Amino acid sequence: MIGQKFISMTKFTLILFTIATVFITTSCNSQKENHTVQNEEHKFTNDLINESSPYLLQHAHNPVNWMPWGDAAFDKAKAENKLVLVSIGYSSCHWCHVMEHESFENEEVANMMNEKYVCIKVDREERPDVDQVYMNAVQLMTGGGGWPLNCFTLPDGRPIYGGTYFQKGPWMELLENLDYKFQKSPEEIAAFATNLTNGIQQSELIETPVTGIQFSAEKLDTLMLNWIPNFDTQDGGNRRDIKFPLPNNLDFMMQYAYHYSDTAVMDHVDLTLRKMALGGIYDQVGGGFARYSTDVKWKVPHFEKMLYDNAQLVSLYSHAYQRTKNPLYKHVVYQTLEWAYREMMTKEGSFYSALDADSDGEEGKFYVWTKEELKETLSEDDYDFANSYYNIGMKTLWEGNHILLREKTNEEYALRMAMTAAEVNEQAAAINKQLLEKRADRIRPGLDDKSLTSWNALMLIGLLDAYQAFDEPLFLNGAILNAKWMQKKQLNDDGSLLHSYKNGTSKINGFLEDYCFTIEAFTKLYEVTFDEKYIEKADQMATYAMAHFYDEKSGMFFFSSDEEGALIARKMEISDNVIPASNSAMANAIYDLGILLDKRDYKEKAKQMLANIYGDMDSYGSSYTNWGILALNVVNPYYELAITGKDWKARMKELNQYYIPNRLFMGGEKDGLSILEGKFMDETTIFVCIEGACKMPTNATVDAVEQMKD
Repeated sequence: MIGQKFISMTKFTLILFTIATVFITTSCNSQKENHTVQNEEHKFTNDLINESSPYLLQHAHNPVNWMPWGDAAFDKAKAENKLVLVSIGYSSCHWCHVMEHESFENEEVANMMNEKYVCIKVDREERPDVDQVYMNAVQLMTGGGGWPLNCFTLPDGRPIYGGTYFQKGPWMELLENLDYKFQKSPEEIAAFATNLTNGIQQSELIETPVTGIQFSAEKLDTLMLNWIPNFDTQDGGNRRDIKFPLPNNLDFMMQYAYHYSDTAVMDHVDLTLRKMALGGIYDQVGGGFARYSTDVKWKVPHFEKMLYDNAQLVSLYSHAYQRTKNPLYKHVVYQTLEWAYREMMTKEGSFYSALDADSDGEEGKFYVWTKEELKETLSEDDYDFANSYYNIGMKTLWEGNHILLREKTNEEYALRMAMTAAEVNEQAAAINKQLLEKRADRIRPGLDDKSLTSWNALMLIGLLDAYQAFDEPLFLNGAILNAKWMQKKQLNDDGSLLHSYKNGTSKINGFLEDYCFTIEAFTKLYEVTFDEKYIEKADQMATYAMAHFYDEKSGMFFFSSDEEGALIARKMEISDNVIPASNSAMANAIYDLGILLDKRDYKEKAKQMLANIYGDMDSYGSSYTNWGILALNVVNPYYELAITGKDWKARMKELNQYYIPNRLFMGGEKDGLSILEGKFMDETTIFVCIEGACKMPTNATVDAVEQMKD
């Protein structure tokens, strides 16, 4: 395999660089305060001062002569015959800031960097394409990756060495020795760069389409059977010391269990959802989930809050509520969206990217409490309730403070305390209100105030999923407002998208992640409103993506457009992660569009994409769950659910009371999409169809639901 071949080249790099280097290769997920550049005198100012990214602005006054990503930096390197340092991070990355303090703010280190290298700073959230290429390079060389990502390249951008976090001493040794080797043996380094670049270009790249695939439920059964031994049956999630909420994994499990009546898998989903919702990873006072838990019990989080995590978790808990009517799930959705509206939403309707973990120089300080603070904030009776309700004691203790968490739902706590659930709900809400007001007086975590199209599309989907589950107008209004912002600021007349937005300025051509999630969001907007303008916009974006991202040779999509300046490799994002892979999301998106718009070509392209990865799906299930959702819809009935007539909204509201993941809504009061031809009657009617073949039309929601039972 390519990866194994190039990982073995670390032996070459150890010979090439005769120094000991220190790597920390775990994913960086802790943060410091967002240091917004202010109007004050600074000893140093570099080219990053003209950028809008909060992460880049944090480095604008380093003594390092940082340059933003672009041709100018590489032209300078070529003219001066210097190696290039591409240093990649993001505003909420703890070890990025540790290295900044230790090395990039140190004048001795900076002088060496400036003398010997052209130094580029990259915000990985603004330029995920750049991050993909150089992360791949470091993973091939070292077998691991993370942030900060520090990759050294030739003046033409081809990587030669890299790692993640380096301590100051080893960093300076590396700077000295690498420059020496480049000056003395340029041919040797160039040869290594050629081999490594070839590996990057071939890694996770599908070159030819796979044919002759027969999709089957057995493949999905094998995937799940291989996965189940990794389940943590006590605390939920997977068996590992650090636990990440993985919404798409859990969504796939829930859909799989629904289709095949697998109670063990469904129970694991509910166990995980419960443990996360009651744990310290969830902000019990203000709503919203932190990035991950540092322990198996979901107690101690890295306290940053990312928009993409919370957007997907809103969708997940909304779906779970449709299935269970569990009030805990409803509480999570409402409180998380209240947080998103309160702390993350702009006046224009877009959402910011992230909140830092640190405030006032300490991780989690904004969110944790001492007993004394709780007593000062609450009355005696309220404190006694909070002390019991949040289990204040050894279970909540962390570094001298307490992380608020629960062991019981409100209904379970009510039984224990001989109260009604309504009384517990009321008192808990009153206490949280007081604590939230008290917390507002603290120094706030830093805010990454750029708005990314892809992450906003995920939140738009989350709002629509919540609206379908709860029929809450505030959620639909927020979704429509977000869609208006997207159409006004991020979507061009030709169907192309821009990636990033801040302070009235949109920039950076969109990546495949922007297209796939926005197409999904606008398709779902049609499903909820039956307003055809949304499906037309979705199709326009899909048409643009087909023209500029699609690879006819393989049947897959590249991550970046053919209109972009070429990187050393044009990557395909295949494996699902915390955010689903852009190829799997695009396959799901065009499959649905193909049904709604009666475009067989779209459906066939989606099936070809699924066929291309089908052989690998069961080998590592968690990396293929969004593909798995598409496979479920291909091998099981996927219902075209048409609701026509003046009372379609009432019928849709009734249907949304049921968990039916394998369905697409379409319809309206009058003629619309071609797929609806012949489906308008004298009264409101529901049609349950599969690939255009419809069952007996009905006026009763319960009859339609019966028709959709597998």
